Amino acid sequence: MLRGGANLDISAFNEGNRLLAGRYRAEIYVNQVWKGRTDVNLRAIAGEPKNVQPCMDRALLEMAGVDLMRLSAGADALLQDAARCVTLPELVPDSLATFDGGEQRLDLSLPQAAMLRAARGYVDPRSWDDGVTAARLSYNANLYRSDSSVFSSTQVYVGLNAGFNVGPWRLLHIGSYSKSTSAGTGAASSYQDVQTSLQRAIEPIKSQLLMGDAFTDGSMFDSVGFRGVQLATDDRMIPESQRGYAPMIRGIASSNARVQVQQNGNILYETTVSPGAFVINDLYPTGYGGDLDVIVTEADGSVHVSKVPYAAAVNAVRAGATYYSMAAGLYRNANGGSKPWLMQGTIKHGFSNLLTGYGGVTAAEGYLAALGGVAVNTSWGAIGVDLTEAMTKLPAGPTQQGQSLRLSYSKVMPEFGTSIAVSAYRYSSQGYYTLQDAMALRDPSVTNPQNLNSMLANPAFRQGALSPNDFVLNPLFAGLRSRSRLQLTLNQPLPQGYGSFYFSGSSQTYWNRSGHDTLFEFGYNNTYKLFSYGVSASREYEITSGRLDNRFMVMISVPLGIGAHAPYTTASVQKDSFGTLSMQDTVTGTLGANNEFSYSVNAGRAQGGDTPTTNNLGASANYVTPVANVSVSGSRGNGYTQAGFNASGGLVAYSGGVAVTPSPGVTEAIIEASDAAGARVVNGIGLRIDPWGHAIVSGLTPFARNQVEIDPKGLPLAVELKSTTLQTAPTAGAIVRLKFETENAGRAAMLRLALPDGRPIPFGAEVSDEKGLALGTVAQGGRVLVRGLPAASGSVLAKWGSRRDESCRADYALPATPPQANGRLFIVDARCQPADAAPHEADAPR
Repeated sequence: MLRGGANLDISAFNEGNRLLAGRYRAEIYVNQVWKGRTDVNLRAIAGEPKNVQPCMDRALLEMAGVDLMRLSAGADALLQDAARCVTLPELVPDSLATFDGGEQRLDLSLPQAAMLRAARGYVDPRSWDDGVTAARLSYNANLYRSDSSVFSSTQVYVGLNAGFNVGPWRLLHIGSYSKSTSAGTGAASSYQDVQTSLQRAIEPIKSQLLMGDAFTDGSMFDSVGFRGVQLATDDRMIPESQRGYAPMIRGIASSNARVQVQQNGNILYETTVSPGAFVINDLYPTGYGGDLDVIVTEADGSVHVSKVPYAAAVNAVRAGATYYSMAAGLYRNANGGSKPWLMQGTIKHGFSNLLTGYGGVTAAEGYLAALGGVAVNTSWGAIGVDLTEAMTKLPAGPTQQGQSLRLSYSKVMPEFGTSIAVSAYRYSSQGYYTLQDAMALRDPSVTNPQNLNSMLANPAFRQGALSPNDFVLNPLFAGLRSRSRLQLTLNQPLPQGYGSFYFSGSSQTYWNRSGHDTLFEFGYNNTYKLFSYGVSASREYEITSGRLDNRFMVMISVPLGIGAHAPYTTASVQKDSFGTLSMQDTVTGTLGANNEFSYSVNAGRAQGGDTPTTNNLGASANYVTPVANVSVSGSRGNGYTQAGFNASGGLVAYSGGVAVTPSPGVTEAIIEASDAAGARVVNGIGLRIDPWGHAIVSGLTPFARNQVEIDPKGLPLAVELKSTTLQTAPTAGAIVRLKFETENAGRAAMLRLALPDGRPIPFGAEVSDEKGLALGTVAQGGRVLVRGLPAASGSVLAKWGSRRDESCRADYALPATPPQANGRLFIVDARCQPADAAPHEADAPR
């Protein structure tokens, strides 16, 4: 099958993967599972100079997870002999160690009986990387302009996430700047300090120590902000197979709308979305509980508010596991007001596979609450029952005392695919106050007569459509107390071909107000061949009119062509409770080798209800550049125009320089790959090595294995990556440094070597320079790709046997400007003469 017939030399391959003795920095894999990175010694076995093997020591065995107590006495004695290279099979029977020099990887194959027991996904804490000293900054800037006959405003938002790392310590600041300019009311701007804290991981107790701004654990009491000290279990340090819960936000927009997500008055996220259904699933975590307020501002100025239930699942934990949280400091309200002292402690413990006990205490100025409960795992799901006793001392009037009973349920049914993430019912007696209610009652800035009269004068409040919790600037009213609350989140895939549906909703009643507040989001989605379709229904607040708005939507999506970049058209029909019928058609698509450019064009019509017939037309585009993620949008309708701009990105500064990224995160890796500018990083869209050899990979999972990979396609031929993948296990918030070793050989060319009679050099011949340094191996047709040529002209030596006539020398000459700089490979034809022959004039290059 190889051209050249019997004229082959394969002697170099007869001994398999020949290793060179030395010390290597290598990735360690045990039974195909990554364990970390460390130095490995390769030495020749005594009496066998060609038999080079990896040498084992105690540190390497411990890193691999070998149970040293199971080693034999003889094996223990071998480890104490520092002068000897001890191989793995000598220590553990039926084991094997294989080193791959090209990938800088050591694979250890070990029987399970010799291993320490560990949970799936476990990463040895000794492999955790605290990262380098570095400063980082990420931003999300959004500009939204809307003009209509009755409403005109400009909204500017800049969200900042900054940090500084030194060893295991993380200094974090999260804040946002907002500026609003409206016709008739002028401009108002503010900067909100969401969170400023100093924290670090404490590995022996699997906890995080935090000083500064934080949020209390929301699995038992409502999550509230405070400024002080917190020590709490960090479940991210627990193996990945034993971790918890995260929320997702869904909604519907009628136009190019501004979407803002708040939790407890803090702005967590803001962006611009296209018409139709949207999903937000990349929020930064700030607390473990507290409903999310989703505020949608349409292009015509109308505002809709919906709630997404966000509470931890039932408090059941594994048998023997203990989770705790302790916090002390000053109560922090995002809307200002007084700052009374606050202390809280919670604990959960798994007594058995079936029973978990949990409890907690919250104490603040004028407030005390104690909670106790149990969670039971049954074949029907996890059921939690707890009772909270609370006492509130009011500024005026008698001390209030009451109870709150909560029933929780969580179930995943794999046989049906059902996931009930959150299902809870809470009943509170008339004298029961949450911590937020109590602090508001004791805060004069909330309960003064002016605020009270302003609240009561609002028509939406008088009609019972809005609870004070839904006011953005003043979310709490002293006289409104919760009586009962029911919330449910359900995801259910149907049998193959029948699609899936989801439901999320909550309903709440009050002691001193009739009626109830009910919000929900329901949807069904399915596909048929290349078509996808769905229906959805939702209830949310329409702030402009102060009424509840029930929305129904039908959607169908059809591809406009075949191929990776074929656009889709999505048509939807929507009707609200005011009688307005809206029709929308949107065409979306992507461009670029890595889908880095996306676009959307939409047109719609609305008629009926309280407003006259309107038409609208809009467009948006998004481009992921190597330095930022940029998007623009614009729309026009009857009586209004809208324009928006969004940009997000981040940078990291450290001792090796400054690197930028279009997709920042909290836990990141800085790639260093000198001379590899332009190479694509597989871990991100549009992510490439910059001209200085840097790139930032975001979204790494803390305390877990993360693989970072570079695609060598497109690199100059003179540049070679020693390894294309590296692994890391960063601690939370770490900025780790991953150095990809590269070799810039300088001059590179494709030589086509021929014997004096014109026949090609034998396949497998080794080619070296005049000093004997290996340059490459001859392939078919006498071709050899050589890197690292010492000069623009010179000679190479080819050898394919031990006899004198089985070697030769060829002269070459390269042009002054290597063509590989333009992406082309320079090819040189060279006639090979006997090695002891006099040099001759090189063949002309092509």
